[in-house]
Amino acid sequence: MTRNYRLLLLIRLLRSFGFGFVPVLMGLRFEERGLGAGPLGAALSIGVLAAALSGLPLAALASTLGRRPVLIATGLLMAITGLDLAFATQPALLVLAGATGMLGASGADLGPFLAIEQAALVESVPDQRRNRAFGRYSLTGGLAVAAGGLAASLGTSPARVEILFGTFAILGGLSAGISLFLSPQTGPTAPGPIISRASAKPLAGLAALFGLDALGGGLVLQTVIAYWLHIRFGAGSAVLGPSFALIAFVQAGSYEIAGRLADRIGLVRTMVFTHLPSNVLLMLVPFSPNLTVALVLLTVRFAIAQMDVPARQAYVASIVPPAERAGALALMGTVRGVMQAVGPLIAGLAIQAAAAGLPFLLAGGLKISYDLGLYAAFAKRPGGHENPRGSRKP
Repeated sequence: MTRNYRLLLLIRLLRSFGFGFVPVLMGLRFEERGLGAGPLGAALSIGVLAAALSGLPLAALASTLGRRPVLIATGLLMAITGLDLAFATQPALLVLAGATGMLGASGADLGPFLAIEQAALVESVPDQRRNRAFGRYSLTGGLAVAAGGLAASLGTSPARVEILFGTFAILGGLSAGISLFLSPQTGPTAPGPIISRASAKPLAGLAALFGLDALGGGLVLQTVIAYWLHIRFGAGSAVLGPSFALIAFVQAGSYEIAGRLADRIGLVRTMVFTHLPSNVLLMLVPFSPNLTVALVLLTVRFAIAQMDVPARQAYVASIVPPAERAGALALMGTVRGVMQAVGPLIAGLAIQAAAAGLPFLLAGGLKISYDLGLYAAFAKRPGGHENPRGSRKP
């Protein structure tokens, strides 16, 4: 591990710990303030949309100023978000908490920091270690999210919830401070487009498919699932926190397996063959007769649902030239985020209208369509560091 890689993992760990408890507590916070599913859906949509739309401008800014100052800025934005959630008394300020892009509403895989970090990650490891490096990056985030889920179980009173949101602000400040120690950008700095015409065609196809998947994902964000479990079965933070922590631990373990699996069968096959069955399980969740069955289905589903994340990131970074990696990853994040932002609004309306199972059914159907489309369009196009059969070059 290079020094930069270790620092990136540390920043990922701190930020993801906060992202682990904030989504679980937000729904409870909104209900405490007399705000229902509609305002919660709006807040999540704003958070996801801001996280997505800020990716490309910040990637372009990083190509001019360097990655380090932009990553410092994202840490400070996280601190501002935590202060808003901890101390805001006006409903409008709570709804707008995600306008910084650092709410973590969709977990650890979307934000203005992501493309910049991942481009730096590619440069910090040799090509033959890239798949596993992305797997370890996701594993670190997953374990931290799990620990954050456990911390959420402490939010049993308004005062404790405020302390946890204040902790989120502190984590943002620490992330900004650690970013100061990253070495300056070592990648290509020659002027030019962040995405070339040659790269635009394959990226456009991927973006359309990722957007379809993200629309489905937005219907079942962690906050939406937590709120649904609360409304449907009366689950509180004492149950939801440990449950989501267990889910996150199981999910984190899958990231490490994903990197190794991608070395064997290729990135695209890893994405599809793990993602497809998970969506069948997702569609079974609303038919759960009780909380236990619902949590078991969700746990098994998340054990394989996110194995496509490190594979997807490594694949996008591998089909474009080095100078375009941050732009390509930011583009994917933007498309995914814009589509994902629509989901919470639909999910909030569906839950409010007593159609509680609809978000799970719609999400599963959209995600299965993405899986089939991805395999049909890209199964025969391996990443740049893979051999023609789709596995890692020796």
